[in-house]
Amino acid sequence: MDTRFTLHFIAEKEGQLLREALTEWRISKRALTAIKFDGGLLTVNDVERNVRHPLHVGDRVEVKFPPEEKSEGLAVEHGELAITFEDEAILVLNKPAHQSTIPSREHPTLSVANLVCGHFQKQGLASTAHIVTRLDRDTSGLLCIAKHAHIHHLTGLAQRNGEISRQYEAIVHGHVAQDIQSIIAPIGRKETSIIEREVREDGQFAHTDVTVLRHFYLHDEPMTHIQLKLHTGRTHQIRVHMAYVGHPLVGDALYGGSRNHINRQALHCVSLKMLHPLTGECLHFTSDLNEDMQQLLNDSLA
Repeated sequence: MDTRFTLHFIAEKEGQLLREALTEWRISKRALTAIKFDGGLLTVNDVERNVRHPLHVGDRVEVKFPPEEKSEGLAVEHGELAITFEDEAILVLNKPAHQSTIPSREHPTLSVANLVCGHFQKQGLASTAHIVTRLDRDTSGLLCIAKHAHIHHLTGLAQRNGEISRQYEAIVHGHVAQDIQSIIAPIGRKETSIIEREVREDGQFAHTDVTVLRHFYLHDEPMTHIQLKLHTGRTHQIRVHMAYVGHPLVGDALYGGSRNHINRQALHCVSLKMLHPLTGECLHFTSDLNEDMQQLLNDSLA
C-alpha cells in the first residue's frame, strides 16, 4: 500500500503552469525539490507531469510527497499519549508535566516526539513528529503536532500570520495589581547560561497579555491566578515576562519562584485555537488545569 502523504487539487485557471498552481496551493519550493528527487510524484489526470506542464480548467492534480525519515537522534518509543484530536493532518495532545516535548541530553527518552513516532509507526505512516506548538518540560496542557512536513509548513505560515492562538493559566507569587496588562519586552538568552532567558534590549520581540482571574492567599502568602495569551512564542516567554514584572511563577525555581507548594512551574496551556491547515475549519480545543495546579487553588479556599 502506498503510504505517501497525498493531496488533490482541481485546476481553476486555463493555461496556468503546474508550478504556478502549486505555489498558489502553498506547496513550498523545498517540498517540490523533495518531490522531484526523493520519491514524490506529480500527476495531472493520472498522468505523471513536471512543473512546466500547462493546466486546463478542471484538471485533476495529485501531489504525492516522498516518505519522511525521522532524525537519527529520535528513537521510536511506544507509550501513552493523551490525544485530544487527530485526523490525517494534525495531532493535538494534552501533555502532562515533567515530560519533554523533544528529547534532550538530560532526558533522551519518552519525550512527546519519541512517543508520537511510535504512534505513527503503529498507523503505518511514513512520517515523523513535527512540533507546531512546543511546551517546556514542566509546562502541561495542549500542544499541536503536524503529521507531515507540508502540514508543518502550513502551520508555520499560520503562526507567522497570527492565526494560531494559545491561552495559558498560571499561578504567580504576589498580587498582580493590574487586572489587564500587556507585557511587551524583548527576550534573549542570558549570557551566563545556555538555558536561562531574560528581558534584554537586543532580544527578540515578545508580547504577552495578562488577565487576573483571582487574588488569593496560600498559607498567608499572596498569590494570583492569571490567564495569559501569547502573541509570540519565545523560549520561556511567560516565565521570563512574569519574573520581569516581579511576579515569578509559583514553582519556577529558574526564574525566582518557590517550590514549597508545587514541584514545577504552575503553568498550563488551557486553550488552542487554529484554522485547520487543509480545510480552513476553525478548531478550538480546551484543557482543564492539571491536578497539582487545581490543588493549589483548592487549598487556598480551605
